[in-house]
This record gives sequence, structure tokens and C-alpha cells, in this order.
Amino acid sequence: MKLIAFYLPQFHETPENNRWWGKGFTEWTNTKKAEPLFPGHYQPKEPYQDYYYDLTDESAREWQAQIARKYGIYGFCYYHYWFKGKRFLHKPFDVVLQKGKPDFPFCLSWANDPWTRTWTGSNHEVLADQDYGEKADWKEHFEFLLTAFKDKRYIRVANKPLFLIYRPSDIPNCEEMLEYWQKLAVENGLDGIYVIQTLNRFNNPQLKGFDARLEFEPGYTMYLTNGIHCGRAVDGYKQKFDLMDYDKYWSSILERMADKDSLKTYLGAFLDWDNSARVAGNAPLIFTGATPEKFSFYLTQQIKRSLEINSDILFINAWNEWGEGTYLEPDKKYEFQYLEAVKNALENNGFCER
Repeated sequence: MKLIAFYLPQFHETPENNRWWGKGFTEWTNTKKAEPLFPGHYQPKEPYQDYYYDLTDESAREWQAQIARKYGIYGFCYYHYWFKGKRFLHKPFDVVLQKGKPDFPFCLSWANDPWTRTWTGSNHEVLADQDYGEKADWKEHFEFLLTAFKDKRYIRVANKPLFLIYRPSDIPNCEEMLEYWQKLAVENGLDGIYVIQTLNRFNNPQLKGFDARLEFEPGYTMYLTNGIHCGRAVDGYKQKFDLMDYDKYWSSILERMADKDSLKTYLGAFLDWDNSARVAGNAPLIFTGATPEKFSFYLTQQIKRSLEINSDILFINAWNEWGEGTYLEPDKKYEFQYLEAVKNALENNGFCER
């Protein structure tokens, strides 16, 4: 069983974020400003020993890989931001490729959302729009991906590099693009690309050209329940927010029957969710009732379900999504308890510590 954690690279300055959000902006900027919206609301979420790392620092990346390996995380799935030749938040991953460090497995997920000012309530201002282009643009994108695909640390399925696409239904001519990429992959000495369609809170039609699909949580269950499952809107002390019941939500995930007529399916897990640090001016979505003990129990069950459908990879949301309140990294409240929960869930399924 390989547990792969999604990895957000927005913990370093970039020219674009400085221009859009102010000098020095990183994901920590949002988390530090967060405030509790009701009694008992855990905000702000603060890293253990105030370790507000910068991902351009090699020691930070080595520390992440070291503790991830220690507690049973197999690899990271880095979010990859590509806008018709323009890349964002790429410095940490570029150095990982160039230096060959840390020596820790990884893959990529193309986070192909358009970037808007959603975080501040101005949904209509597009900061960076997606334009998927034509064959020449697809080739340029593939040529970058090839440098990652050929890395010895890159995670493979059936000897093919594993590549996720977050919103594939947004891509015109997606099937044609993937066919072209498969052709280029073989021409460049690969057996092909193992492409996974991410099922999330957006439109999720079954698309051609994919080898498998991933149930990305909690987004996919939000989609299946029209975003209202186990939730209630609350007029907060400072702003309105939506509360979700963690236990009922996880019960819905675990009780869902596998679709045996679909593609190969990989399951997802999430620790918690609270995006109040990110959506200033909007109604945040906040789960209540999450604890490391509960997460360990639910992850244990999700690993069992994964094995029952012959899937040996499970994706966890997330390694470091501090602004969305779902992170495995240690914080001041729980310290290393969520990482211990991962280790316990693996051991509960008969997997020894790496």
C-alpha cells in the first residue's frame, strides 16, 4: 500500500503573488491572519515550534521528506501549475529535479484551475486564465513533463509515470491531447503515461484517454451530495460559514459502493477541512469533530476498502494544505498525532513501518 500525500508548493515568494497579493505573500500569510469564527473554532493553525518554513530552503524540503518517510507516507504528489507555457509556484520542484534531493518518491498533479481573486470575494477578477492551445503548446508542456517523468524517483504504475489532471473536463480536445502525449512518451523511450482523472467537486464525466480515476476527498463526496451533505449554514460572529459533520461525512465515504463498471479507481482520504484562512469575505466550509484518533480509524477503513478493490495506492489530502485546514505536518495543537495516525492505520492493516 502506497500512501501519497498532495503537496502545495505555495510557501515561498513569487513575483506573481507579490503583485497580486502584496510583497512577501506566501500561504503562511493567510494562515497567520485567520481568526476563530465561533467558540472552540481552531484558528489560527500554527506550525509546530513556529516552523514557518520557506520551500526554497533545502533543509525544509529534507525535513518534510524525512518525517513523511518515518510515518509511512510513500511519496508526495506535487501540484503542477501550467498556463500555456507559463508556470507558477515552480521553484521548489525545479530544485528537487535539479539537485536530486530529497531522495523521496513523487508524482505530479496538473492543477489546471484558472486563478481568480476568489480568496477575497472578487470571483470575477481572473488573475491567470487557462488557454490549452494546440499541438505545439501540448508538445511544449510534454517536454517539460518529460524531465520529471524520467527522474528515477518518479512514481510509476505499470512502468509508466503516474500523472493526474485535476479538472480534465475543462480541457477542449482532452482526448486528442492525451493521445498525442502518449505518442510522444513512446517516442522518448517511455512505455507511456499512466493518466488519472481526478473526481472532485466539479463536473465529473467519464472521459476517454485515462487509465484510472481518483476520488479526491472531500471534494468528490461534496459533488455526489450537491455540496449540502451533513452541512448547515450558520450566521457566525464575524461572517457566515457552513459547518459539516466530520463523522457523518466519512460514513458517507465509507458506505459508498464501488462502481465496478468504471475505470480503475483509486480512493482518497482527508484529515479535516477548514478553509476560513483562505476565503476572507466569503462563507468558509468548516468540518467539526475531526481528531487524529478518528482520522486513524477512518484511514484504516479506507485502506481496507482500497485493498478490496485491488488498488495499492491511496491519495491523502494533504501534506501541507494549511490554508484549507488539511495537513499532516505537525502543528502546535496536535504535534505529530496526525502522522502517528497514518502509521497506526498502516499497522492496523498489517503493513510494517518503512
